[in-house]
Amino acid sequence: MASPVWHPYAHLLTQQATPKVVGGEGPRFTLENGETLLDATCSWWCMIHGYAHPRLVNAIKEQADTLCHVMLGGLTHEPADRLARELVRITPPGLEHVFFSDSGSVGMEVAMKMAVQYHHLRGKPGKHRMLSLMKAYHGDTSGCMAVCDPEEGMHGLFAGYLPSHHFAPAPTASYDAEPEAVARDLAALRAVLEQHHHEIAALLMEPLLQAAGGLNMTSPLYLKGARELCDEFDVLLVFDEVATGFGRTGKLFAADHAAITPDIMVLSKGLTGGYLGHAATLATDRVHDAFIGDTPRHAFMHGPTFMGNPLACRVALESLAVFEEENYLEKIAALNRVLREELLADPALRRHPRVRDVRVLGATAVIEVNDATDLDGVAAFARTQGVWLRPFGRWLYTMPAYITSREDMHNITQAMKAWFN
Repeated sequence: MASPVWHPYAHLLTQQATPKVVGGEGPRFTLENGETLLDATCSWWCMIHGYAHPRLVNAIKEQADTLCHVMLGGLTHEPADRLARELVRITPPGLEHVFFSDSGSVGMEVAMKMAVQYHHLRGKPGKHRMLSLMKAYHGDTSGCMAVCDPEEGMHGLFAGYLPSHHFAPAPTASYDAEPEAVARDLAALRAVLEQHHHEIAALLMEPLLQAAGGLNMTSPLYLKGARELCDEFDVLLVFDEVATGFGRTGKLFAADHAAITPDIMVLSKGLTGGYLGHAATLATDRVHDAFIGDTPRHAFMHGPTFMGNPLACRVALESLAVFEEENYLEKIAALNRVLREELLADPALRRHPRVRDVRVLGATAVIEVNDATDLDGVAAFARTQGVWLRPFGRWLYTMPAYITSREDMHNITQAMKAWFN
């Protein structure tokens, strides 16, 4: 009997039988037939410590013996209080307030609602639209779909159902681009703000790395310029660090590359090391203090059932402790060196007729091809090499667990390059 599980992003007519995972350890997971696969995608970029990490597993077990869940409405508990304090400590200065939720998409919904209510409380209810970037992806819930790329994104068929927002061109200047190239990107952003700032509540941005929209990699100077433009036009700056947070770009947060603080920052994925779903939306005093008042409209009207779940908070605390105690930023730098040496510096790969571009940032690398059909069959091919790769569109990428060894990184890059031999 076929499984009743409805899988994500699957074409039901052509979907192949899905391998069943029965366990995992380190950077590999094991299938029921005994096959082990090196996970080059970090299970959608969240399993930063790999599978079955003993400290994370024990943290969940210990917390389960004490308190599995309690509502955060009108109550609190030590894991939530501790995690909030730790997140304030490690994030860019000024992010002093933490609102928990249960997934990255919901965390972004919280950020958008927070921005709209912030302006409403300041007497500017007309500022109720978002400004997003082309190539953006912020999640699959309705509010998030509305701020994903409306042309090349995956949610085009919902266009008539979704609210309308504003979009600026995706930045084209690379991470190390000259200031003149970044200035052109910022001029395009300024043009949209000049025309529509009176109704824009917030600029939403995946800083430095637009992940599911095509792994577009941009300059820290663009982040600095966006910060200045948002201040000029009274628009909140929201950083979606769901994918970029906790080291993926080479620093703890992508915002750190530019040494700036957004008004609101959203975290998920690596927050718990991937072991449980959880998210956090952090805000500055500027945003938080607008909600201080004695009318019903001053209460922030959001409250997911599982926000601040004790199990998730406890494993997030352990994940952060492992990250810091074992100096993961050095591990990420080592992964980056391998990716640069074996992909970015490979002239044969870059010259291949099916390859449009090769990009590397932190512990992320992508081979962009000319047409999505150029990657037909690559996942099955990689599996024959003992590697789990799951490309999308024109992008064959890796975002490995940070504990991946140099030898295993070589196995990943060789599997990626072998497809083009």
